[in-house]
This record gives sequence, structure tokens and C-alpha cells, in this order.
Amino acid sequence: MSYTWLTALDNSFLIAESPKSHMHIAGTALYEAGPLRTDAGGIDVERLRAYVESRLHLIPRYRQVLGYVPLEQWPVWVDDRHFNIHYHVRHTSLPRPGDTRQLKRLAGRIMSQQLDRSKPLWEMWIVEGLQGGEHFAVITKVHHCMIDGMSSVDLLTVLLAIAPGDAIEAPPRWLPRPAPDWWDLLGAEALRRAQAPFEAARGFRRMIEESSDPRSNVRVMLRAMRDMLRSSIRFVSDTPLNRPIGPHRRVDWLAMPLDDVKAVKHALGGTLNDVVLATVTGAIQRFLEGRRVNVDVLDFRVMAPVSVRTERERGTLGNRVSAWIIELPLAERDPRRRLARICEHTARLKDSKQAMGAAALTAAAEWTPSTLLSLAARMMTRALPFNLVVTNVPGPQVPLYFLGARMIDNFGHIPLVDYLGVGIVLFSYAGTLCWGFTADWDLVPDLHELVAAMRDAFAELQAAAGIEPATPTSERA
Repeated sequence: MSYTWLTALDNSFLIAESPKSHMHIAGTALYEAGPLRTDAGGIDVERLRAYVESRLHLIPRYRQVLGYVPLEQWPVWVDDRHFNIHYHVRHTSLPRPGDTRQLKRLAGRIMSQQLDRSKPLWEMWIVEGLQGGEHFAVITKVHHCMIDGMSSVDLLTVLLAIAPGDAIEAPPRWLPRPAPDWWDLLGAEALRRAQAPFEAARGFRRMIEESSDPRSNVRVMLRAMRDMLRSSIRFVSDTPLNRPIGPHRRVDWLAMPLDDVKAVKHALGGTLNDVVLATVTGAIQRFLEGRRVNVDVLDFRVMAPVSVRTERERGTLGNRVSAWIIELPLAERDPRRRLARICEHTARLKDSKQAMGAAALTAAAEWTPSTLLSLAARMMTRALPFNLVVTNVPGPQVPLYFLGARMIDNFGHIPLVDYLGVGIVLFSYAGTLCWGFTADWDLVPDLHELVAAMRDAFAELQAAAGIEPATPTSERA
């Protein structure tokens, strides 16, 4: 076929978008200029643009636009007949001196601009002028309906290499397929709807048969769905971070040696993700108390996305993600006991397979009309069952190169929805744990204080583990 259906989860990110909620994932990566530096001190953008275009045949979604099924308005992907690489790979420069603060402000402004839905839903900004031309940055922006965190990491392998090199291979000729007409889409949707009751009946009968087996995954999934629904209908506490948001964003970031985080894990127990959540707990506690909030009475919960992408789905686009809802023990002042309580909570979530339940609920939405999904999305933003999003994406632990230019750091930025004023992305790369913070411009004007609290909370865990804190690397760039 000349088009591809969006899944219900992919479609939900389109539905959730509004003039104030921009549903794109972004990242700011810093590179050494290396062989891409021109004689005039800039960056050879035309060469970068040609290289990106030569790799697009490996990620065809990046040359596709949205189309819609008549009447139902369910979205599909179709080839863009007017694709122009110059629109998507953009070039800008920082004013002198070209420092980190200026780069953060630029990244925040780019995050504040919605993607044009009439074009492929991605942009890449090449930013020169950092440290007198010694470094440059690449700010990427991709709509969440196209990728999730894990697939964005898989895409790094398409554009980046594990060894320096400057060769640009000639790409195969690209010919856009004709877009389907109105009647094609309407007929395909009618057939899909006609098959839905039979598919549901077969699935229900299979579920009944399997549920008789005590060892069946169906029983586990049903319990997981029950636990997921219970956690979703509980209301969280109101905090200064959970107010109606505006359209403007500010970003910040922090880098930690990954070995330091692993050392705390080995000394105090738990997983690396548990240490991250314990650090977030201590930082949120400090940050809210700095705003004169009594954290002892708060029911403060984090939504932690969990990838359900299989090995066969590695390298594919779209969203294959579920979620955990984790209550943070903000009232616990002892960092060691704070980590222990996080470990107990995540162990229960693993046993209950809550992520499986969320994935099952998402699968059920595949047969839900787009209009009902839209209504549900609008209602959910008014009663989110969590206060904060913290997502941890494992990345490659070897240096990567963009046409011979070595990537130094990569900090993620995530979309915010109404009543969600802060989001945190962690990305591990080449021995560094990169913390990326996204916040509403007006709700969190003191985002730098939260970043400082994160550093202090981790130092507190290091002290509890008897580890001497290393020299901070957050501003090494």
C-alpha cells in the first residue's frame, strides 16, 4: 500500500497537541567541529545536509506527511511529493561568545515552536559559533507520533558512526508513491471496522481459554490492568509544578559520570534507575521546600515510560512504550532509606507487571474511534495521575561521530501537557549520564535551582555510600 496507519498510541500524541502543548521530542547534542570546520571558522552545513539526505532511505518516515481517513479522520502516513531537505536541516549561529547559556535559551525557543503538520514532522538545527568555533551543536526535533525514546536511540545508528569518517554514499533514487485517494482510504477504513468485531471476538475467546491456565500470561495481564487502572484513578497532590502551562519552554541540563552513579548502585543496592529516582526524590524535596511547600503531606508520583519494544522491532519507528506510576517518598529525609523505599516500590511494579497492563490498555484503544480518543485525551490532561515524567533511555557507551565530528553530549527534551510543568530525560552515552530538563517558561523560572538540587541530592547519596564526590561535569562543554 502507498500509506501506513498510525497506531492508537501514535495518534494519541497528535490528539494531545494544542497551541500550548507541543508534542515533539527534542535533543541538543554537542560536537567537536573537527573536519567539519570551514576556513572561515564556521561549519560545513551543505556537507551535513547532503549526508543527512543520503541516509533518509533508511528512515522513510522522515519523508512522509500525515493524511486522514475521510469521516473518521484517523491519520495515515503518505509520501511527501514536495519534500525539501533545506526546510528540515536548518542553519543558525549563536552570538559571541557562544556559550552554554545561550545554547540553552536557543533550544528552549526551538522547543516552543510547533511543527508544521503539512510537512514531515521533524527539524534539525545546525548551531555554530560555540567556543569560538571549536564546537557546534545539533538540535533535533521530531514529533512524538513518529518515535519514542528507544526508537530515537536506534536512529542514532543511522546518522552516526562508531568511527570517524567523512564518506557520503550515493543514496538510491527516491520516488514518492502516489497518495491514496478519498475512496481508497474510506474503503480501507470500512474494511478495518468490519473486521473489528471478529478480531475482538477471537481475542476474547482466546483470552478465556488461556485464563484457565494458572501459569498463563493472561491472568498476569488482567491483574496488571487492574493495578494500572487503580493507580490511574487516584488523584495526586497539587504542587507549584502542576498548573496550566503556556506555550513557551526553558531547558537546562546536567552531566554526571556514569561510573559515579554505578558506584552508588553497587554500594547501596537497587538498579541504576532506582538511584536516578532516589536522586529525583531528594531534588524535588529540596526544590519544593525552597518554595515553602510542606512535602510531608504530598502524594507525589512520577510517570516512568517503559519500553515494550522487542528485538525484532529495533530500528523501527513509532511508539512501543508503556508506563510505570511510582510514588516518590518525599517525606523521607534519609537518603539511604529513600533509595530503599524506591527499590521496594519498583520491585513490586516488576512483580505486578504494571507496564504489561498499560500496554494491554493501549492495544485495546486500536479499535476506538478517533473522536472518542480525542475526548479521553482532553479529559486526562485535566486529571493526570502523576506530577512529573522521568524517562531513562540507555544509549551507546562508545563515542559516535557525525561525518567525523565526535559527539560529546546529548541532552533530551520532552513534551509537556497541561498541568505538567516539568519533564526529565536521562540518556547514557560514552560513560556520561546526561540529564535533560524541560520546563514551562512561566511556571518554573527557577529551573536552574532544580538542576542544582539534583546535583546536591546525588552528592547526598554518594555521601551515604561513603563515596567522595567527583568534580562536577555539568558545565564541561
